Amino acid sequence: MSDEHTLNPEIMPEEPEKATLEGRNKFLGFWFFLGGETVLFASLFGTYLALKGSNNGGPTADELFGLELVFIMTMLLLTSSLTSVYAIYHMKNNDFKKMQLWLGITVILGLAFLGCELYEFTEYILHEDFTFRSSAFGSAFYTLVGFHGGHVLFGLLWIVTLMARNAKRGLNLYNAPKFYVASLYWHFIDVVWVFIFTVVYLMGVI
Repeated sequence: MSDEHTLNPEIMPEEPEKATLEGRNKFLGFWFFLGGETVLFASLFGTYLALKGSNNGGPTADELFGLELVFIMTMLLLTSSLTSVYAIYHMKNNDFKKMQLWLGITVILGLAFLGCELYEFTEYILHEDFTFRSSAFGSAFYTLVGFHGGHVLFGLLWIVTLMARNAKRGLNLYNAPKFYVASLYWHFIDVVWVFIFTVVYLMGVI
């Protein structure tokens, strides 16, 4: 395949994200990166489970957590994962405008999730006196959940940057792997949140 065909948006194979050697390398490198991220989050989960009972006389998990807001946050993030699937579907069908539309919806849902998380932290700090320094439980909670929130923010910046940089270029075999990898990263963030919802909030309340 020539360089001209490689960058021609009208010539789009069935799997454009893996059609070039560079695209396959990006895909492979991403899985190595994801392995490191998985180990990192596993360490944070282990630390939280070890320290969740060390509340230093402050509120316990069952006294602190409520599932209403967390359920809304979960629905927002899971829905954003679905919209990113739609975006990649349109990418594979070489429909750049619809791909951008669904990525934009994904970004809006991700921002709504972050807004809810900031509201949650503010409520804990101002009304429950539950801070990062109040106890080992507080430190473990804010590190795990906040670290995930940082990943959500990074994922949003990644997607927005790709959308802005390629708004006039359209879709081609050079940037298709970048959109695809960003979508995979977003799914990873969603999976981690499912574990946070289960281990931190659901088990904490039960």
